[in-house]
Amino acid sequence: MGVLVDLSGPLTTYGNDISNSLTIAAEDINSYFVEEGLDYKVTLYVEDTKVDPKVALDKVMALHGKGVKLMVGPMGSGEVKNVLGYVTANKIIVISPSSTAAPEMIGVTKPEEKKYAFRFVALDSFQTRAIAKEISELGIKAVCIAYIGNAWGKGLKDYGISELEKYRIEGADPVEYPDPPPADFSPYIATIERQLKKFNEHYDWNEIAVVTFSYEEAYTMLSQVGEDSSMLNVIWVGCDGNVHSVKISDVCDKANRVQYYSTIFESKGDAFEKLNETMIERFERAPHQYGMNAYDAAWVLALAYTEVYDAFGEYNADEMARIIPEVTTNYSEGNYGVETVSGYVELDELNDRASGDYAIYSVKDCRWAKAAVWSYTTGEIEWLVSPSSPARTPAQTPTPPGFEAPLAAIGMITVAYLLRRRCS
Repeated sequence: MGVLVDLSGPLTTYGNDISNSLTIAAEDINSYFVEEGLDYKVTLYVEDTKVDPKVALDKVMALHGKGVKLMVGPMGSGEVKNVLGYVTANKIIVISPSSTAAPEMIGVTKPEEKKYAFRFVALDSFQTRAIAKEISELGIKAVCIAYIGNAWGKGLKDYGISELEKYRIEGADPVEYPDPPPADFSPYIATIERQLKKFNEHYDWNEIAVVTFSYEEAYTMLSQVGEDSSMLNVIWVGCDGNVHSVKISDVCDKANRVQYYSTIFESKGDAFEKLNETMIERFERAPHQYGMNAYDAAWVLALAYTEVYDAFGEYNADEMARIIPEVTTNYSEGNYGVETVSGYVELDELNDRASGDYAIYSVKDCRWAKAAVWSYTTGEIEWLVSPSSPARTPAQTPTPPGFEAPLAAIGMITVAYLLRRRCS
C-alpha cells in the first residue's frame, strides 16, 4: 500500500500525522488478518510528495513501477488533479484523506472520470459555508483574502466569495500567491495592508478580517508582518490547511494577537479513543482528522482487496472500484467486527465523502482551542467560547471619522494654555 504524504513541504504537520496513523493502521489490520485466519499482510511504502503535484505524479509512477496499485493519498487537491489521468489509465486505486476541492476544480464532471479515486473528507463546498457563517457571526463586514494559486486554493476562494456574498460581506480583490509558496511574502503583505487601510476608512478594525486559504505557509507570511502592521489589528480567519499547525509556536505573539479562527472537518467514530491513546503513547500527539481519515481509508482498501482477491484470485481494479462504496458502508456500520475512527463515511456518486460537521478552532496562549462547531444539518454554529477582537495598543485605535480636526485644535489650545501658565 503506497502512502503519498507531505513530509518536508507546507503540510508537514498533517503529513507526519497521516504517516503515523497509517503505521498504526497497518499493524491493526495485520492483527485482524491473523485473528480472522486471513492469509494477507499490509506493507506500507511511504513517499514524500512535498504536496507538489509534479512530485506526486513522479511518486505514483515510481510506486506503480514497484507493483503498488493501492495508495492512500495524495494529500492536496492539486496533487490529486495531476495524478488523476495516470491513476485512471493504469487502474490504480487511491483514497485521499485530505483533498477537499470541488470535483470541477480537479477536472471532474462525470463519475467515470474519477472511478478509481476516492476522497474520505468533506469538500470545500461544505467548508466555505461554515467559514462564511463563522465570519458573519464574528461581526466581520469586510475581508481581504489571500490564497495559494492551486486548484484547492482557487476553489476555496471561489466558493468562499460566493458564500460571503450571501451575508453581504464586502471583499477586496483576492490576493493570489504561487504554488509552491514564495519565501518572501512582502509584496503580498503590502497589497493586503493597502486593502485594509482602504477598508478602515469605512469600517472599524474589529469589522475587518484577513482570510487565508492556505497551507502552513500562512505562518511564514504572519512572521513577515511588521509589528506595527495593520494586519495585526484584525482577526485572521483560516481553513483546514492551516488549523492545528504546530508552526504557530514560531509566531506565538502574533498568532495570539490575531487569534486565527480556522475550520476543520471533524468527525469521530467508536474506535477513536483507542487510536488516540496509541498515538499519544507512541508519538506524543493526538491524531489529526486527516490521519483519522487515512486510518479508515487503509482499512477500506485492505478489506476491499481481500474480498476481490478471494473472488478473482488477483487484483481487479474495476471490481475494487465497484465494491469500495459497499465496503465503506459495511465498515462504517461495524459489519467486519471493527469500528471506524473518523465516524460514518458516506460516499456520493463521485466517490467523495458527502457529510460532516466542521469544528472551529482559535489560537489562545499559543495553543489551538476549540471555539465552536458548525452543523451541516442545520447550517448553524454553536459557540463554545465568546469570540473577541484582537487587542490593539492606543496608537492603533482608529480616531472616529470627522473628529481629527477638533482633536487637533483641542491639543493646540491645551499646549498653549500650559505654556502660558509656565511663563506666568
